[in-house]
Amino acid sequence: MQLKVKIVGRKLISGMEKMPDIDIDFADRTLALEKFKHVTAAIKEDNTFKKHNTGIYCTSIPYNPLTGLSTIDYKTAEDRGYFKIDFLNVSVYEGVRDRQHLKQLMETEPLWDLLEQDDFTQLLFHVNGHGSILRQSKPRSIEQLAAVLAMIRPAKRYLIGKDWTTIMTEIWTKPENDEYYFKKAHAIAYAHVIVVQMNLICESISYGYA
Repeated sequence: MQLKVKIVGRKLISGMEKMPDIDIDFADRTLALEKFKHVTAAIKEDNTFKKHNTGIYCTSIPYNPLTGLSTIDYKTAEDRGYFKIDFLNVSVYEGVRDRQHLKQLMETEPLWDLLEQDDFTQLLFHVNGHGSILRQSKPRSIEQLAAVLAMIRPAKRYLIGKDWTTIMTEIWTKPENDEYYFKKAHAIAYAHVIVVQMNLICESISYGYA
């Protein structure tokens, strides 16, 4: 079972240190959940609780035994110190054979020029449909690819077309308004996933798997 963990960082609110955001990527989330005793996180809307798409608690938290859902909204639970983990389905990892193979895929320099070809980028996690931005920015590193992922989000779209010095100076600055933006840790982690997928695709073509 392949997995990859992303730790986003701790938050300080009202002088209290809160738990870090932790995402764990799985090739098959359902199989992973079968191995952990857990409670599904909940979102409270209109005085009813619905299932959080990815969040679970592996520690004790009040829950409804009929639905298996936490009886505390996930944001309120976070404020109270409950530790939510997000289990994510990332099908990219289905082609990864083992830990050594994943390490190799992460460390192999990808063919960055492929990001300028729409037929290739349409196959990729997170950047499919954004070929024009990739062709304009021409990322050549994990950090630059992460910045492209951030520029796709509303708060940083104004940086599209700017030079890389300007982009890297402003891309990780938290916006003053409420526009959605991508945190650096998330963007870097997803950039690594894209590189893994790029190398998997090239590997499958080289060995005739596709």
